[in-house]
Amino acid sequence: MSASGSHLTDDQASAIREAVAEAMLAACEQGRKGLDNDPDAHLLMVAASSVAAQETSRLLRQSITGARTAGHSWETLGRLLGISRQAAQQRFGTSAADRKGSVPGDTPTHRMLTPLHAFNEMEALEREGLRGWHAVDYGYLFHLVEASPHKWEHRRLWWPSRRRRYLMEEQGWELIVPSDFDSPWAYYKRRLNEPAEPADRDCQ
Repeated sequence: MSASGSHLTDDQASAIREAVAEAMLAACEQGRKGLDNDPDAHLLMVAASSVAAQETSRLLRQSITGARTAGHSWETLGRLLGISRQAAQQRFGTSAADRKGSVPGDTPTHRMLTPLHAFNEMEALEREGLRGWHAVDYGYLFHLVEASPHKWEHRRLWWPSRRRRYLMEEQGWELIVPSDFDSPWAYYKRRLNEPAEPADRDCQ
C-alpha cells in the first residue's frame, strides 16, 4: 500500500509538539508558575513529562497496530519512523497485531469472523448483528461473535475520550474488551429490542 501523504508538514509537527507541551503545563499549573523559584515545580514537570512520554508511546504502538491492520508493511512503517524494516518489526512486532496464533473454531453459539481488516469489519459486524450475533472479543484480523435472539448494533471509535466513553455508556452502549489486543479502536455494541433475522442462523 502507498504511503503517499503520510508525512506531516513542518507546521503540523510543530503544532503537535506545542500541544503536548501546553497540555503538560495546563495539567500542572503549579509547575508552570513555580519554575522560576520553586525547586519542587521542576519535579512536577518531570512527573508530567513521564506521563506524556508513556501516553505518546502507547499512542505510537496503537497507531502502528492500526496501520498493520490496515495492510501497511513493516518496510513502509520503518521508512515513516526513520528506522529499518527490521528495527520497526523488532521494536513493535511483539504486539497482538502480529501474533497470528490459532483462533477458536465455530460452535453453535460462537463464530469467528475472519479475515477482517479496518475497511470491512464494521460491514461484517453490521450484517451479523442483524442476524443476532454480537461481538464478545476481537484481535488481529478477527472478531469473535456470540449468538442471541436479538438484533445488535456495533460501533467503532478512534481513541474515545473519557467524556465520549461516558456518553456511549449513558446511551446503552457496552464496551467490548479484547482478551489480548492493543488496538487504536474502541468497539461498542448495543442490543436492539427487535428479534434477530432468521437467515443463516446457526442458533435460536
